[in-house]
Amino acid sequence: METILKEGQKVNRIYLSAPDVSNLEREAVIKAIDSNWIAPIGPDLDAFEEEVASWTGMPYAVGLSSGTAALHLALVLLGVGPGDEVLVPTFTFVPTANAALYVGARPFFVDSEYSSWCMSPDLVRVALEDRARTGKLPKAAMVVDLYGQCANYSQLQPLFADYGIPIIEDAAEALGARRDDAPAGSFGTYAAVSFNGNKIVTSSSGGMLLCSDPESASRARKLSTQAREEAPHYEHKEVGYNYRLSNILAAFGRAQLATLEKRMARRSKIRIRYEEALAAFTGVSFAPVSIGSKPNWWMTCITVDPRIAGISVSQIQKSLESANIESRPTWKPMHLQPLFSGSQSYIDGTSEQIFRTGLCLPSGGGMSDDDVARVIDHLVSMFNMGA
Repeated sequence: METILKEGQKVNRIYLSAPDVSNLEREAVIKAIDSNWIAPIGPDLDAFEEEVASWTGMPYAVGLSSGTAALHLALVLLGVGPGDEVLVPTFTFVPTANAALYVGARPFFVDSEYSSWCMSPDLVRVALEDRARTGKLPKAAMVVDLYGQCANYSQLQPLFADYGIPIIEDAAEALGARRDDAPAGSFGTYAAVSFNGNKIVTSSSGGMLLCSDPESASRARKLSTQAREEAPHYEHKEVGYNYRLSNILAAFGRAQLATLEKRMARRSKIRIRYEEALAAFTGVSFAPVSIGSKPNWWMTCITVDPRIAGISVSQIQKSLESANIESRPTWKPMHLQPLFSGSQSYIDGTSEQIFRTGLCLPSGGGMSDDDVARVIDHLVSMFNMGA
């Protein structure tokens, strides 16, 4: 895409997290097409599931049409339904909370810790003690690995275990990340990863449900293919879904996954360049990295204090857009969303502060060095003017 900035001058658009595609993906898709495995299942899907399971340390993976589908099926497998409640971090993308609505349950929200921007163990403790007193503990807990960094599982896992609450790990943004030397996707009873077009590994669209036991994986496969019973005709005893990932998209994803280490290294380099370029400006901070955390560097995010920096994130975003550079505010907390108005929340203001001051910068691994320099030059110019 091109935008005309001045007469005769054209500048290519820099996207927030555009896919990084090479000949590997092209050759993998052509090979899958030539094999005639066009139907949803096939050898590339089987292999992709095995490879993702290996990366995440979970024994079983089920390829699905999206990470959201994985969250939905995880709740179904846990028997969550109407009248139940699900604990969800308020600082997340809406599918995490929507999945609870899909099964007729109600989400309630917990704020973030600033050290990781992920779910706060201190507020989880308060929430669970409060719910235990009222006899209404959540049926499940969704824990989100945010912007490519794992949550604080060394504290969260014992809290939920004490109350017998299973964890569903929303690792949609975090494939390849680690926490305390354990991989993203390995911390819950179930976990979801996403291969949406903006993720560090994409299959154009798609996701996977990660399971620790073969029975859950088998049931997820059945539910994701319209819950067909074993019979010579089409027999159905329960509601099913059209959620299976296609073999061709799995071939594309396999080629992406094969270079995940390289992708993480490139995004890390981009963040380092941003940090070095903006280090001299007061009032600008980068999303923190917790002790024991090894992010996949999917997204570089900053916070800007307008009282110190002399410029707000909304001004920065508008200025970047005028230069044909995409940026985006950090997630608007769920407890502020009209959809969840009135939901119970355990809030200390952390996510609201990050939302007011936070901005996601272009972070795609396919950005050239010149692209990164162009974003940096524009940011430096703005911060110089603000100062």
